[in-house]
Amino acid sequence: MNSGRLQVKIKRVCPRKRSRDGLKTQATPAGRRWSSVPETELTPAGRRAGGGGLPRCSTGRRTSSTMAEEFCSDSEDLFADYDSFLEDSSLLAKLDDAEQNERQRATDQLDGKHDEVLTDSILDAIGDEEPLEDLPPSQLQFQQEVRDQAKRSRLQDGHQTSTTSVRKEAGPETKTEDRTRRRRSVADQLKRTMIGNAVVPAGVSRTAALKETVVSEEMSVAVQAMETVSTETPDLGPFYGLPTRVKDLMMDLRGISSLYDWQQTCLNLDCVQQRKNLIYSLPTSGGKTLVAEILILRELLCRKKDCLFILPYISLVQEKVRGLASFGLELDFMVEEYAGSKGRFPPVKRRNKKSVYVATIEKAHSLVNSLIDTSRLEDLGLLVVDELHMLGDGSRGAVIEMTLAKVQFMSKTTQIIGMSATLGNIRDLQTFLRAENYSSDFRPVELKEFVKVNDTIYEVDPKEENCFKFSRLLSFKYSSSMQKMDPDHIIALVTEVIPTHSCLVFCPTKKNCENVAQMICRYLKEEFLQHQEADKAMLLRDLKDGGNGTVCPVLSRTVPYGVAYHHSGLTSEERRLLEEAYSRGTLCLLTCTSTLAAGINLPARRVILRSPYVASDFLKRSQYKQMVGRAGRAGIDSVGESILILQDKDRSTAKSLVCAPMENCYSNLMMDDGKGILSLILSLVGLNMASSLQQLQDFLRWTLLFVQQQHLCAHKSLTEVLQQSLDFLKDKDLITAELDGSNLKVTRLGKATYKGSVDLTLSDLLYKDLSKGLEGLLLNSYLHLVYLVTPYDLVPQCRPDWMVYFRQFTLLSAAEQKMSAAVGVPESFVARKAAGQTVKKAQNEKTQCKNRQKQDETTNMRHKMTQNQEI
Repeated sequence: MNSGRLQVKIKRVCPRKRSRDGLKTQATPAGRRWSSVPETELTPAGRRAGGGGLPRCSTGRRTSSTMAEEFCSDSEDLFADYDSFLEDSSLLAKLDDAEQNERQRATDQLDGKHDEVLTDSILDAIGDEEPLEDLPPSQLQFQQEVRDQAKRSRLQDGHQTSTTSVRKEAGPETKTEDRTRRRRSVADQLKRTMIGNAVVPAGVSRTAALKETVVSEEMSVAVQAMETVSTETPDLGPFYGLPTRVKDLMMDLRGISSLYDWQQTCLNLDCVQQRKNLIYSLPTSGGKTLVAEILILRELLCRKKDCLFILPYISLVQEKVRGLASFGLELDFMVEEYAGSKGRFPPVKRRNKKSVYVATIEKAHSLVNSLIDTSRLEDLGLLVVDELHMLGDGSRGAVIEMTLAKVQFMSKTTQIIGMSATLGNIRDLQTFLRAENYSSDFRPVELKEFVKVNDTIYEVDPKEENCFKFSRLLSFKYSSSMQKMDPDHIIALVTEVIPTHSCLVFCPTKKNCENVAQMICRYLKEEFLQHQEADKAMLLRDLKDGGNGTVCPVLSRTVPYGVAYHHSGLTSEERRLLEEAYSRGTLCLLTCTSTLAAGINLPARRVILRSPYVASDFLKRSQYKQMVGRAGRAGIDSVGESILILQDKDRSTAKSLVCAPMENCYSNLMMDDGKGILSLILSLVGLNMASSLQQLQDFLRWTLLFVQQQHLCAHKSLTEVLQQSLDFLKDKDLITAELDGSNLKVTRLGKATYKGSVDLTLSDLLYKDLSKGLEGLLLNSYLHLVYLVTPYDLVPQCRPDWMVYFRQFTLLSAAEQKMSAAVGVPESFVARKAAGQTVKKAQNEKTQCKNRQKQDETTNMRHKMTQNQEI
């Protein structure tokens, strides 16, 4: 038996009541209009002619509708005397009639007049229709409830046919009551739902609500596509699995209208669609970060999971937080900074909003530990690591390895994406992360590399025998005074491009950045002062306002020429202002340290490397490639240039730097007498991830050290390394174990060590110093407090002049000298050292060095306090 279908679509436009007089025949539903014909002519399909039928939708007739509005109270019954949504009769009245007809037919069937199985025709008619579009949330909820009720009724009817004999024994009244109890009034339910929707105050405008509806629908489409992804449909949605709104934001906020071919290919890789781990390697400035950001947005918006973005430096974290914050405001997710003193462990757990944690390497490790400790690691859907090749970078590389190994071991649903420079042993990293690899040599702008020796410039050409090919001679005329001030001809190199184009000068130290900036400005012509003079004056005012009325003396002298320095000594506000001014072209030259090369998006027409050294260490090839990769601005320059300034003594070493194959990346867990693996074992035991030697061995299978053990553990096996490490931790009283080595547990000191990220080789010494301080903490000056918080890693750098030390010691008060003696540095010891005498009793080296620094600080503090008292 085919029952009539009532196709109704109700779209609420405004919570205010429409005028009945002015819109008597105009208030028709959006999307579907009903033909105004006599009711007797509208016979539902399958119903006998002349019966009380329901109106049938007319597809050939459309009427335009206009709507007027008048204010009404939210508490009044909007449908008490006005509900003509269907032109000439009441929708609710028709629903009542239809329901009565269905109940009558149900009664007839139960009386034996029909052999067909009873179904909820009204529920079927509404529930089986296509989902109504553009409905408010309350009406969508009503539609879903009706559809679910229809399904339950069909299931119950199926059960009814299988138990016919039982039903025959029951009387008609019992069957009717049973059916009535399982049926709710559709009209009453619809009316309550519509009234509830009408009285809800409109918190946002209709335009904003419609936009939010479109975004929600596209997200739903993307989620469904991700669940049924296949290789035939790699594109998951309107914008790589994201709503069109994200594409619009990319254009509005970043100016990005389309992606590079390699980015499209990478986003459509099968491993990305199937959420497998991925390592992709490209040259610097190739656009790697944009791919990671799209994947992060997909995880946040479509899969509703948190994300972790690991960056190597604080400045990069701050820049990325600023870049993602605008997306977070528009798309309703949180951007949390974990760098320096910022970050909460464990992070705040939010019910409705998801978060992207942007963290430095060390903060990311602590964050992962806190998520494991609170059993929340499964909430982390995606982990992105920038500069993955830093796995081979000393102790920081060991921290990255520990973080990635823990995530892989504890969560099988967290996807890991690594961005890396091209490496010689990328397969080792693939094995470590169980990841696919995508590599490309794409650069948006061609890069030409040069080196300068004396006044000659050579082009880097690996095909040449000496790796260098003569290019040209410098033509800039130097005076004798300029030659003394600028022996490396930096002024000649920068004036070839500025102020028309931009230039970056990488310096080995922060102090050298400031000195080079001042030296360049000293010999620039007056015309540089006139270039964008008003913008530079405004920049100086902004710097002054951000610095509480003061500006760095170096910047006040260099900014008028369009020159500034950029290093970690700048405040966050100064850094932001200078970066924005450089991007606009107000500043044409920055002298900077290697930090800027690691990811801050400040490209230049020409990049100059002041020296092949960072501090006292010779550049690594990966660092060199990062720096020269900043040359060339996509969309502005057709070519980028890099110039490495060399001395004659460094010429042969530089050949391997610029022409050698890419470096290999090796695990650093065994460096510094195994500090990395000691810290790893302590944290594994503390987090209850392992409690025996066997469990520790199982975990090590997820590390890069295990992949490279034949190369790194040639003299002893990993089992021996583990056993020696456990013995060391027991001796330090950081862990305890049973006699057979099982049931490993951390002590209170061990727990404080791994949670505080303290060097475990110095944790016992720190604990003793703090305990001694508790016994007699002297608060009459800052000396004792400063002594307790001074890092131990400053000790090797401290080489005191004992005569100066003695003079400073005599300036201390009696209480401060008493404190110094209490920590192991009495006046007699200092006097003998100043006199050059041999001291028989060895003193605490840390105490000597610390007190030397603290005495200077305390003396300055005392003088300032005395001046304040006199004022």
